[in-house]
Amino acid sequence: MIEIEPVATIDAIVEVPGSKSLTQRALIAAALADGASVLAGPLASEDTSYTMTALRAMGIRIDDSDPARWRVEGCGGRIRRPDNDIYLGNNGTATRFLTSVAALGHGMFRITGSSRMAQRPIGPLITALRGWGVDIVSEAGTDCPPLRIEADGLRGGRTVLPEGKSSQYLSSLLLVAPYAAREAELEVQGEVLSRPYVEMTLDVMADFGIQVGAAPSLTFFRVPQGHYQGREYRIEGDASGASYFWAAAAVTGGRVTVANVPVPSLQGDAGLVPLLARMGCEVTTRGGGITVSGPERLAGIEVDMGNMPDVAPTLAVVAAFAEGTTVIDNIAHLRIKECDRLAVMVRELRKMGAEVEEEEARMIIHGRAGGGNLHGAEIGTYDDHRIAMCFAVAGLKVPGVRIQGEECVKKSFPDFWQRFAAMRE
Repeated sequence: MIEIEPVATIDAIVEVPGSKSLTQRALIAAALADGASVLAGPLASEDTSYTMTALRAMGIRIDDSDPARWRVEGCGGRIRRPDNDIYLGNNGTATRFLTSVAALGHGMFRITGSSRMAQRPIGPLITALRGWGVDIVSEAGTDCPPLRIEADGLRGGRTVLPEGKSSQYLSSLLLVAPYAAREAELEVQGEVLSRPYVEMTLDVMADFGIQVGAAPSLTFFRVPQGHYQGREYRIEGDASGASYFWAAAAVTGGRVTVANVPVPSLQGDAGLVPLLARMGCEVTTRGGGITVSGPERLAGIEVDMGNMPDVAPTLAVVAAFAEGTTVIDNIAHLRIKECDRLAVMVRELRKMGAEVEEEEARMIIHGRAGGGNLHGAEIGTYDDHRIAMCFAVAGLKVPGVRIQGEECVKKSFPDFWQRFAAMRE
């Protein structure tokens, strides 16, 4: 357990590790490519380690001896059947992406993970892969891992993704579609949530040489046959990880520059910054980074966060320090993350004395300026990195905030506590 020491204010310049989302997408594209790629500035974390271990088991050579530059020897889409099960912990992105990668191979693949991963749905992806001729089942019949795939490549043609509740289903299908036996078409039924993550996938595919035809609504895609081409690819600093440092400036009335998240960014989570501006923060860009300066008094806002769910917990903490009501809407998909983040955020904020309402798809925080109604508490993290990091922000202002299981940050930001402490110096 770690206790956060409050500060009077903050004035800091920080850098964050590479984007987890971009690192995992670039790893898949580079692994499937013709030729070698170098990934510059990647994220080394528990999640990306699971991804690399699985890719190596499928025959991909990856040299990460230089933490700043990983070399990936592409396989040209030829996936080897692993000797053992592919275990991916609670890495939802890798589980969804590598399910489709395994389908490119030949023979039996078994994908499994932690007890929580066995509760996280993957049914829509299973349905869409079956539409491309893939023999895949959920072993427990729950539409969750463990998964068994009798792989024999992708047939291609037209398939349907029954719903877009998780953008990872859609990104998974898009990443492997160029390797189908014939040109692939993909229709998505229902609303596509987390659109920026789909757009990020399309950008990565284009950078590695595959241009996808996409409807403006992102509900229909035509993916040409082809191979990714090896290249050097630079990864942006992680906007989700940066969110905690920008939030620190907001709640303390201080100033924090995150020096390595560019403007514009491929990452939808950089959209937190204009929301902080709506709450009263001053935002400036300089030298390729983004600076947030907190106001004397934050104001509540109403916002649809369907496109940036990973920073919804960060905004919820900031909202507890804002005068008035903040409504965070369209976040039902938080319930299928590493934990039920919507319910957990409500529960843990209430522990600190915040007045919070929970609805099926939104959270309503009745804040008080400066968090005047808040007090210290022992915060449960539910083995969820984002819960740990967002409540660290609350501890900068409120004495007695103690974070249980703080080591869970290794999933996406292994040295978070060191960088968070350095920001205060």
